[in-house]
Amino acid sequence: MEATHEESHRNISDGWARAAIFGVSDGLITNVSLILGFAGANPGHNLVRLAGLAGLVAGGFSMASGEYLSMRAQKELLEYEIAIERKSLELSPEAERLELRDIFIGRGIDAELAERLATDLMSDPDLALRTHAREELGIDPSATGSPWAASVSSLAAFSAGALVPLLPWLWSTNGNDIGWSILFGGVGAAGVGAMIGLFTRRGIFRWAGLQLLIATLAAGVTYGIGHLVGG
Repeated sequence: MEATHEESHRNISDGWARAAIFGVSDGLITNVSLILGFAGANPGHNLVRLAGLAGLVAGGFSMASGEYLSMRAQKELLEYEIAIERKSLELSPEAERLELRDIFIGRGIDAELAERLATDLMSDPDLALRTHAREELGIDPSATGSPWAASVSSLAAFSAGALVPLLPWLWSTNGNDIGWSILFGGVGAAGVGAMIGLFTRRGIFRWAGLQLLIATLAAGVTYGIGHLVGG
């Protein structure tokens, strides 16, 4: 009996995965640092809450717009390069065939086989374009990324991360919620790190510890500065 081989890969080419994962991380670290920085100055419950809300809204839309613009610029650049390649295939098919043959030979394929492969691939315009784009530009014309997907993912993810350390200041109207923010921020940071480790398959506990360390350093510095300035 022949053994069957199956493998599956996640679609991460649209940019949503990177935007979502690191959006949560940025939102949490940014807002826990902002909230504790203000809280360190002891300006009052309402002001800390307002600062946290402002950080969530401003940071979320800043991340979303920045992600959209960067992905849009990248997408248009890739599409421009693909258009150049498409035009070259239309105007100089023989030169492109020879170029593809030489690429295959350079990769260690036998010259005769490289000749046949290049000829067969060039007989299908769409396949020829995908092959040239992949071999020369390192991209897939059908997977240049989605600016809107990256933008929406970034906004939602940043807001979710930023909301975690802000929650204690929303459900109470007075008092000092620094301890709860630290607890929520710490648990959230470890959770985000674990999520990154799970997604990248590079160690849940290692990423959880790293994320917690970074969040602790950032929040500790801003709290100290706020305490010094406020004092």
